[in-house]
Amino acid sequence: MRLSKAWIIASRDFKIFRHQKNIWYSIIVVPLIISIIFPLILEFAGRRTGGIPVAQLPPLLNSFSFFFVIAAVFIPISIASYSIVGEKIEKSLEPLLATPITDGEILFGKTLSALLPVLASLYVGASIFMVLVDEVTFHKLGYYYFPNWSIGVILVILVPIAVTLSVEFSVIVSSRVNDVRSANSYGILMLLPLGGIYLAGELGLISLDTTNLFIISGIFLALDVILFFVSTAAFRREEILTKWK
Repeated sequence: MRLSKAWIIASRDFKIFRHQKNIWYSIIVVPLIISIIFPLILEFAGRRTGGIPVAQLPPLLNSFSFFFVIAAVFIPISIASYSIVGEKIEKSLEPLLATPITDGEILFGKTLSALLPVLASLYVGASIFMVLVDEVTFHKLGYYYFPNWSIGVILVILVPIAVTLSVEFSVIVSSRVNDVRSANSYGILMLLPLGGIYLAGELGLISLDTTNLFIISGIFLALDVILFFVSTAAFRREEILTKWK
């Protein structure tokens, strides 16, 4: 695989995405909502009689942090779906597929085009989130909760793996549907198990500590490897060029 060719694909997609407002809204707005809404919830809860017990704050904050993993799956869905199905509809994908670039280079380039802006926005949002949460909880905990190992595993390991998983799943879905809306609808299905993990953390059924986060990362990484081969097999340029209508 030639990384230079993959970067050409990614750079091309960056230029296309600049004119897609819905993509930039999701990249910018979703992390900001997460970074602000949860500190507001903590602030509101703290003003009630007694507030949140100190013992419940660490697991609750870990659950809130896990929402960045959910965002890492949600945001790339529209990017990856448009990158294939949207380009097919706008007749801009066929010239790319006719070039002497391998399928792996095309898919890796499109993965980079979704991965890099999403990671940048999530890292900015997470920084705001940590600062605001520390300001709200310091008087109760007596120390700054963030940054810690849990959110470090989330941001450095789990979030990039989750973004890649979302892109690969969207590639598979996009190879079987002919409109962006359908691709997005199928992509939303990926959020269901993540939502279950988040709720389990909120309810105290599981602990989203570093050990469990490493386990989740390992499962996601295994799925990444599997979906890489599936997405590569599903991305048939000859079929796209000749049969997609």
